Amino acid sequence: MRILYQIPSLESVYAARFIYEGYKDAFLDGGHEFKPYTAQANLGEMLDEFNPHIFISSLCQYSLKFLDLALLKKHRDKGLVFFNQIQPWKKQNDEYCGEGLESQPYLVNLIKDGLAGDVFFYYLPHDHELMQGFTETTGYPLHTVLLAANKKLFFYEYDQKYQADISYVGSLLKNKKVFIKDHLFPLMKKYKVKVYGSDWNLVNKLQGYMQKVGQYFNIEPLKHVRKIDLPIEDERKVYSSSLISLNIHLDGQRKFGSDFNERTFKIIASGGFEICDNVAVLRKYFNDQELVVANNTKDWFEKIDFFIKNPDKRIPIIEAGKKKILAEHTYEHRVAQLIDIYNTIKHGNKPTSN
Repeated sequence: MRILYQIPSLESVYAARFIYEGYKDAFLDGGHEFKPYTAQANLGEMLDEFNPHIFISSLCQYSLKFLDLALLKKHRDKGLVFFNQIQPWKKQNDEYCGEGLESQPYLVNLIKDGLAGDVFFYYLPHDHELMQGFTETTGYPLHTVLLAANKKLFFYEYDQKYQADISYVGSLLKNKKVFIKDHLFPLMKKYKVKVYGSDWNLVNKLQGYMQKVGQYFNIEPLKHVRKIDLPIEDERKVYSSSLISLNIHLDGQRKFGSDFNERTFKIIASGGFEICDNVAVLRKYFNDQELVVANNTKDWFEKIDFFIKNPDKRIPIIEAGKKKILAEHTYEHRVAQLIDIYNTIKHGNKPTSN
């Protein structure tokens, strides 16, 4: 099969870049053809020349800026299946997550009018309270497609350079700052802690603002202002070489217990030992023998201290977690899910929410 995946800027240093890499590697590993559709490309030429079976995008103003939905509709009428990742339906009162899809009538009408896609998916369980109303309003089923681990990138590889008691890989986003201040910074006074990621100092933040402007308006020099702080192929070494790798979610993810990040999978797939903040939905997919979740601030510090002093206790959890990831949570599993939905549609059946 041929897959065209929209990622307006391959220079991004945020999650969309790594998710794209995961899907790319999994589709290629499965013997499929895969190409990115970026802001520099001509959509009409790519659709005509590549003739994809599947087009994958996300329903937001940034992606729509570079799409011709009427042109896509012509190719959909000839067999193309358009997969579109949506936002939470309900407002989360979370700066990162925006207003909620239901309060954006322009986007809702695109769906109802049949222009926004054939298949709609998101990371949240389709029956979560934040997604209630999507199907009833639009008439389309909603598919839960979780994030995952990239088997090509994430496997055990120890590197002395990245050895630490505790590591954290992630951007210092505004809606993580308070949690990080209260749960990460105090650890630096007691343990060997290493931090990697974007937005941790003023210069990097300013570069980030410039880069976002460059990406949105497709200004070539500005798009390259900032590079990934930690090379993708080295991220696994951080997890493999640390006693504990911390995972910290957005405030809204903890508040609603709704979805969880790709790092949840990446740490475990790398043979790392993960301690995660309390996001309720995690317990739907992992038990206590596969992933350590700290229930509250006190539990966070107690568990970190316990496993630093008792490193052997980590081993069975690492092994059980990796077994779960490889059995259920790689991007190969997500690709298989998307292809199953595609085949259902191509056989003339209407998929249901799952």
